[in-house]
Amino acid sequence: MTHKISEAEKLAVSDNYRNWKKWGPYLAERQWGTVREDYSDNGNAWEFINHDKARSNAYRWGEEGIGGFCDSREILCLAPVFWNGKDPILKERLFGLTNNQGNHGEDVKELYFHQVSTPTHSYNKYLYKYPQNEFPYEEIIRINSHRNREESEFELLDTDAFKDNAYFDCYIEYAKAGIDDILMKVTVVNRGKDTAEIHVLPHLWFRNFWKHNNRHPRPNMESVSENTILSKSTRNDDYYLYHNKGEQLFCENETNNERIYNSPNDYDYVKDGINNYVINGEPTVNPKKHGTKAAIWHQLELKAGEEKSIKIRLSNVALENPWVDFDAQFEQRKKECETFYNEIINKDIPKAQQAIAKSAFSGLLWTKQFYYYDVHKWLFGGVDETSTTYRRKDSRNFNWQHLTNRHVISMPDKWEYPWYAAWDLAFHMASFVEIDPYFAKQQLLLVLQESYMHPNGQIPAYEWNFSDVNPPVHSWAVWTVYDKDKKRTGKADTEFLEKAFQKLLINFTWWVNQKDTTGTDLFEGGFLGLDNIGVFDRNHMPEGIKKMQQADATSWMAMFSLNMLRMSLELAKTNKIYEEISAKFFRHFLNIAWAMHHIGKKDISLWDDQDNFYYDVVEMSDGSAERLKVRSLVGVIPMFAVEIMNKELFEGLKDFQKRANEIIRTRPDLASLISNLETANKDGNFLFSIMRGFRLEHLLVRLLDEKEFLSDYGIRSLSKYHEEHPFEFGNKGHHKIQYEPGESRSGMFGGNSNWRGPIWMPLNYMIIQSLRKYYTFYGPTYIYEFPTGSKNKLNLNEIANELTKRLIKLFERDAEGKFQYHSDDSENHFAKDEHFRNEHMFYEFFDGDSGKGLGASHQTGWTALIANLIMDMENNK
Repeated sequence: MTHKISEAEKLAVSDNYRNWKKWGPYLAERQWGTVREDYSDNGNAWEFINHDKARSNAYRWGEEGIGGFCDSREILCLAPVFWNGKDPILKERLFGLTNNQGNHGEDVKELYFHQVSTPTHSYNKYLYKYPQNEFPYEEIIRINSHRNREESEFELLDTDAFKDNAYFDCYIEYAKAGIDDILMKVTVVNRGKDTAEIHVLPHLWFRNFWKHNNRHPRPNMESVSENTILSKSTRNDDYYLYHNKGEQLFCENETNNERIYNSPNDYDYVKDGINNYVINGEPTVNPKKHGTKAAIWHQLELKAGEEKSIKIRLSNVALENPWVDFDAQFEQRKKECETFYNEIINKDIPKAQQAIAKSAFSGLLWTKQFYYYDVHKWLFGGVDETSTTYRRKDSRNFNWQHLTNRHVISMPDKWEYPWYAAWDLAFHMASFVEIDPYFAKQQLLLVLQESYMHPNGQIPAYEWNFSDVNPPVHSWAVWTVYDKDKKRTGKADTEFLEKAFQKLLINFTWWVNQKDTTGTDLFEGGFLGLDNIGVFDRNHMPEGIKKMQQADATSWMAMFSLNMLRMSLELAKTNKIYEEISAKFFRHFLNIAWAMHHIGKKDISLWDDQDNFYYDVVEMSDGSAERLKVRSLVGVIPMFAVEIMNKELFEGLKDFQKRANEIIRTRPDLASLISNLETANKDGNFLFSIMRGFRLEHLLVRLLDEKEFLSDYGIRSLSKYHEEHPFEFGNKGHHKIQYEPGESRSGMFGGNSNWRGPIWMPLNYMIIQSLRKYYTFYGPTYIYEFPTGSKNKLNLNEIANELTKRLIKLFERDAEGKFQYHSDDSENHFAKDEHFRNEHMFYEFFDGDSGKGLGASHQTGWTALIANLIMDMENNK
């Protein structure tokens, strides 16, 4: 029987990770090369388990696969494996270069696409493109190793791997017949001109949770018929894997010690047993057909253009006929998926833009991952383990021993960044709230829990160094999610808001205590997620600098204060206790605004009246102060400290009004530095902003200048002015920054990101959202040149729309027919091949001149904000 239940109804089910979200695409796309799996003495995570060792080394903290599915605790995993009959290894995992191998850092060297997903993962589809000839592993490593930072990366399409379309399209689909009834279909299509052979091996295996915890007995899976495998575990009970035809193969998810450590194996049939059996014909699978890892080996021959499908069903119920409703269930879930997106995305939006939004949301959903990391156990071993085994010279994250993460979390990119990052996650939730508000709220609260947030109040940055400092955008995300959810449902989730607010109070205090060292409301923070945007590494400043007052850190804190003010006023509507704390954040905001213009003995300002721009200021050891005149996004971020509040909000909040008026009366010099707080516009709106009309107007002159920040494809991270006028710091000019529109030429922070010219979606989104807020206050009569010097005058809402259109151009076709962000390849696949040209990628950042996609290629995380921009533009025509 086919169960008809809409996606919205599935989402509404409480405790969803025990219900419709119990199973999903929670497998990492790379577990090797992560900090979690690094047990080296020197902390060289990339080399301890590399791609070559991964097939033989049983992981401690997680699993990986190509288009895989698992339960929300990653007990049992399901994923397809491929072999073209020519590769030296099975294609079990995605290949890529390590940070040391790539001329611009780590980089995946595969072609795959997250095609579609519903929020509950009731239907998912993934496309993997697999060459029919031997995969060019060595060629990619060798050529990239000979390239420097001035050269482009050598990609898979730069080889002959896809010449003459000699490749397979491997479509991986999942549909749920029920909460614990998973249907999997792998469809392989021969895109080449000749008959070709491919081996498809759906794998089922247990994450190795028993080796390091003897509370859990060893699970087992065994053949119970020629078409059925039974898996048994005390952690998730019994599951039946049903299949048609194919040879059942079994081994253990245990390390091949002989290969990795040159020591005896603990088990006869180890992790790479299936690989060695299929590739080399070695006797490395269990003839008794049981183990903790299993595969079904299908050998297919496909004529040119032919396709064949393999069906798998994983159920916790013994089924008499697992295939009777298989196709009908698939079709029903696909229809529900289409219905869901048709309801979410406005039908008046152009079809091509609807497709972009759907693809962005789907990629975001595919990039969820089960993330497990217990820092104390990682450092010292568990209760049943010998601690000396885990003694290491590298004490990475030693101060985060409280941190125990074991949840499904939104990742930036499951290959390049298969670990959560604090500020990335905040931006993700601005998109997630459009499709799954419950998940958005849950994720924002998750990283504020005691097993994540440090006891001192710091939010963990990412596993390479949890103590790194990311911009404090969590409060912005909390308010954004709350406000959007309230507007959509008509219901205020004040329980969520209050929970988050209480924890954010602790985080705000950490910022004040740790990053305002002088207590003057001027903040530092180091690189703050913007990697190489400074003339030097802001985490390690040159000799002679006493401290740096950062325009971005201070502005982020002004925004943080405004977010907390807005939240506390919202909570005060139902709980008067919050009126007093609202006044506290009002004062914080005023203090920060004042401090930005009174630095050091000479009262130097972050705002430069001559250049009409905000700059970082360094205070030297001799007492002098100097502006670092780098025109970058650092000086644009003060725009983000803006909030519009209607007079109705203050009605009934008499205590707050009294306290705020007293602050303004006793310190009019504070209030005078920001927009007029005593005068509402005709709609009754008050503007809370660091930037008064004069500064906004002059900042926009630079921001909207095509010779500076404005690109054909959005706002650049560094002004093009610095292409011919590099900024140098120091008497001998040993610190220099120059406009670089593409890949980074600097090795700073690994060298795989560049903030010296490219376009970054999250900050473009913040700029556009800020312009819309200013428009709410100033209205249509305030007009500005767009672009600067064109004499074309637009209001701020129209400018926001024009910037959005430029960002959308990244995803539109160029004159050759390929999407703007695609690079050229010798065979023009993305321009001419109908099986390539409609597939979207979501790059980490984009070339400031050409729009070419750069960095991580599947960072749907924050680049999914393009979907928000498309939908917002339709709502703000």
